Amino acid sequence: MSIEELKLSGYYDGTQANEIILPAKPEPLTINLKETAIIVVDMQNAYATKNGYLDRAGFDISSTGPVIQQTAKVLDVARNAGMPVVYFQNGWDPEYTEAGGPGSPNWYKSNALKTMRKQPELMGTLLAKGTWDYELVEELAPQPGDIVIPKTRYSGFYNTNLDSMLRSRGIKTLVFTGIATNVCVESTLRDGFFLEYFGVVLADATHQAGSESIQQASLYNIETFFGWVSDVDTFCDQVAKQST
Repeated sequence: MSIEELKLSGYYDGTQANEIILPAKPEPLTINLKETAIIVVDMQNAYATKNGYLDRAGFDISSTGPVIQQTAKVLDVARNAGMPVVYFQNGWDPEYTEAGGPGSPNWYKSNALKTMRKQPELMGTLLAKGTWDYELVEELAPQPGDIVIPKTRYSGFYNTNLDSMLRSRGIKTLVFTGIATNVCVESTLRDGFFLEYFGVVLADATHQAGSESIQQASLYNIETFFGWVSDVDTFCDQVAKQST
């Protein structure tokens, strides 16, 4: 979409220093890079690596490799542009006290907990802090200056310092990568929407828990009701142009 078309559409009021117009669905979005953070959701062995929790629970993780590669591209561009990078790391203490017992809906709905109840030999190995499963994937290891936030539920805003950390840095826009689009990505973006953050999902840097149709349904729901959807090359190209 050209600048003239953007002006006519009402979504363009003139970019300023540090701003980009990001082509996205359902419409382009003006983003100030100084007020934008990259959110890396649960890119852990549990969710992206063979023999991790999702794999053991029976979910297809065969296409997580490209998602890791695409996320790495985003992080390189973002760091060069000075944008904060925030990692979420999902899991619980080795005794799973933080996961909640039968009094918590998480006890019934967490596929990790259900898998371990069916296979007791896995107890203490899935999403337990200090284990290989809990670790972030090696290809996306945090760099100096990056922020890692542990979380115990789907949303990165639940019982964490995420909101205060973002507000203290003047962040208004959250660009999402990670796993799973239909669970932790969407949950965090929704909570951010209610807290007045603009949420953008880079579709080819995210991966669903379940079938591809679930991915498409999640993206449709996000772009229709809660945020915007773009892709890695579009985002990186626009940021690189502004950074040169």
